[in-house]
Amino acid sequence: MKETFTKSMARNIYYGGSMFFLLVFIGLTYDTHQEIPKRDNHEAINEVVALGKRVWEENNCIGCHTLLGEGAYFAPELGNVYTRFGESTEALKGFIKSRPVEGIPGRRSMPQFNLSEEELEGIAEFLKYVDGIETARDWPPNIQG
Repeated sequence: MKETFTKSMARNIYYGGSMFFLLVFIGLTYDTHQEIPKRDNHEAINEVVALGKRVWEENNCIGCHTLLGEGAYFAPELGNVYTRFGESTEALKGFIKSRPVEGIPGRRSMPQFNLSEEELEGIAEFLKYVDGIETARDWPPNIQG
């Protein structure tokens, strides 16, 4: 005798499958919430880092740069720039200060924002903080260029 697919069987599959995927979703959400505090580098956040974040936003740095893969692709990724510059906030500040006022004709170049020493320290500390975030699969790759 041939068995047919009934409405009650379809309903059971629908509700059973929905319940299964709901439980998977809840489990993955719980796991994510357990992992975030281990990776987010929240202990490094202070007033100087917060100032750097404000400078980052006010100057729309993400309009050109990516940060941990988010943002524009016009300029280099800055999620690990602190490591690439030899783990020195002084090197970062020196690089930002050394940008030419007009830029280089025919090339992409970062504008000179004329930041104060306090703002430079803030942006350098913010980039140091971001570099300390533990990302999955060591993103972004630690390459220059």
